[in-house]
Amino acid sequence: MTNSLIRPYRSSDAPALWQVIGPAIRSGETYALPLDMAEADAVDWWAGGDHQAFVYEREGEAVGSYFIRPNQQGGGSHVANAGYATRPDARGQGIARAMCDHSQEQAAAQGFRLMQFNFVIASNVGAVTLWQRCGFSIAGTVPEAFSHPRLGYVDTHIMVKRL
Repeated sequence: MTNSLIRPYRSSDAPALWQVIGPAIRSGETYALPLDMAEADAVDWWAGGDHQAFVYEREGEAVGSYFIRPNQQGGGSHVANAGYATRPDARGQGIARAMCDHSQEQAAAQGFRLMQFNFVIASNVGAVTLWQRCGFSIAGTVPEAFSHPRLGYVDTHIMVKRL
């Protein structure tokens, strides 16, 4: 039995966070971020500003992370947005599902009424399928909105769920 928990990110987690998000950024297949984004910039983007970051820790080691934030300001501030990443060697073990469930609980507890994913890359079938299993629906599709490094231009989805 493994000892797992999801807890708030701490600045001392930065090196471990990079091991989680770095491969996703470098692959260029799941986030619309520069492939050569510097480690410090990536960690600051993930866990800084209005992002409230969390770490999925298993046996004392960070194997996943997510952030939540308001999707918009003002009249759109009741809608949460989130991003998720799992360390490559820990994928397929239910970590993303656990983080998605946890993020919805956190968002609802903070008064958010909906959660919206603005840019789910359609070729990331695993993520699209998982978010649908978590109750999200595709509210719209933007044709050829993402320049995939291997597949060329692919669609993105806007996915949403009431909390």
